[in-house]
Amino acid sequence: MKRIYYLSCLFLLAVSSASAQKATSPKPFNHHQAPKNATNTGKPKLVVGMVVDQMRWDYLYRYNARYGAGGFKRLLQEGFTCENTLINYTPTITACGHTCVYTGSVPAIHGIIGNNWFSPDLGRSVYCAEDTTETTVGSTSNAGKMSPRNMLVTTIGDELRLSNNFQSKVIGVAIKDRGAILPAGHSANAAYWYDGSTGNWVTSTYYMKELPTWAQEFNKEKFPQQYLAKPWTTLYPASTYILSTADEKPYEGKYRNATNTSFPHELSNIANGSIAATPFGNTMTLEFAKKAMEANALGQGETTDFLAISLSSTDYVGHQFGPNSVEIEDTYLRLDQDLATFFKYLDAKVGKGNYLFFITADHGVAHVPGFMEENKLPGGTWNDATAMNTLNDEVNAQFGFKGAIRAVENYQFWLNHAAIQAAGKDEAAISSFICARLMKSPAIANAFPMKDLNAVILPTVMRNMLTNGMNAKRSGDIQVVLAPGYIDGGKTGTTHGLWYPYDAHIPLVWMGWGIHPGKTNRTIGMTDITPTLAALLKIQMPSGNVGQVIEEITR
Repeated sequence: MKRIYYLSCLFLLAVSSASAQKATSPKPFNHHQAPKNATNTGKPKLVVGMVVDQMRWDYLYRYNARYGAGGFKRLLQEGFTCENTLINYTPTITACGHTCVYTGSVPAIHGIIGNNWFSPDLGRSVYCAEDTTETTVGSTSNAGKMSPRNMLVTTIGDELRLSNNFQSKVIGVAIKDRGAILPAGHSANAAYWYDGSTGNWVTSTYYMKELPTWAQEFNKEKFPQQYLAKPWTTLYPASTYILSTADEKPYEGKYRNATNTSFPHELSNIANGSIAATPFGNTMTLEFAKKAMEANALGQGETTDFLAISLSSTDYVGHQFGPNSVEIEDTYLRLDQDLATFFKYLDAKVGKGNYLFFITADHGVAHVPGFMEENKLPGGTWNDATAMNTLNDEVNAQFGFKGAIRAVENYQFWLNHAAIQAAGKDEAAISSFICARLMKSPAIANAFPMKDLNAVILPTVMRNMLTNGMNAKRSGDIQVVLAPGYIDGGKTGTTHGLWYPYDAHIPLVWMGWGIHPGKTNRTIGMTDITPTLAALLKIQMPSGNVGQVIEEITR
């Protein structure tokens, strides 16, 4: 009897010890478990993706001391920031960037190789979202002859809808049509963009036959006229903008009818479309996005919904004035306030912890060449159209053949293959001659036939980015790489598009459902955003995905 009692005590002690060990031992990271602040469904009620057009990574910190508590500072304090997020393809251009963020793919696969590209078959430039089979809904202009059909792969929004038999609602909103259409995807419930010619928000027959009543009511409010009725003045005293260059600079662009480039900017005489080139375009976009949320009850159902917002005004202001301007500083200070207001709205409508938010950019931007010269920094300008005309003249003089180059887009030249062959000319010799002539320019760091990409000696990063940007059916024949600090542009303003960090280093901050505060300095690709979303939502990644899951954000 004592033996049985003794054995029973040993058994109970063993069970008790095992239970205690199980209770106190740390659990291994489980990629499939619901985050701590998950809803009952184990998924967020709403995902909000925000692309700030032309936002350099350093804007998160450059103006940080001037930001309020509820905007960018809240993002950095409550969210997880991926500090070294880089675009992993070229060209670093708007349409490519928006597509890559939401597909996890690259131009080589998804086919959006630029805002525009030359089509040898059509003999003309093709716009990324053009669709002549559709018509405008919301105005009588051609602004709505658009669709996502030129994009060859699915988006995260498409996969979200596929995952539950299209119960999730997906909507895209942006001033730029491409900023709304491409992120929203093929199966989106709607995409809306701004028609500057009429001052109305519009869509396409691809999505619907009639503009919803709520959107019509928004248009009746005439927000563009309200915002443009008074001058754009600095948010704070002008003397406090010490992080920017002097306000009046000859290398900055002017508004229509303006005699200078400095504050205050009179806006009452500019067209409705020009609201895009002021910070108030971002404010208007977020107000429209709120109306879209309410009208479609986003985040109020049993399934996860998705709202893709692109803020376009930062790009327009940045192109016109440059990243060291007072205008850009003021634009981001105002955007900070807009974000704080928007986060409060999401907290109230969806519930803090019930929505997953991320913010990123489609590309960065180079400094204005005039600013670089003024400060003894390397840089300058190059004009692709002028270069094409000059090269055609030089080819004619050398080979007796006119029109060897048909088009130039996205730092690439398209050759006239059929005409060169019909004339019995040596295309390889012509191509080699063009590259040699290009290399004589101080603006050109490299030029080579695209078919020789793997044979040309290039840094690994540059080669990979060029490879990811080359689409076999849509890309050109000769690749041009501008020297650091050089842009394809004129004497005023600036642009982007190259592989250098000022164009390719972008912000990426996550906040909300399932996200723990923190940061990583690990190099992350723009294409890693979508597979991370797919992992968090427990759905299939898009059809062209090449990215990897950012595991740090949920640890």
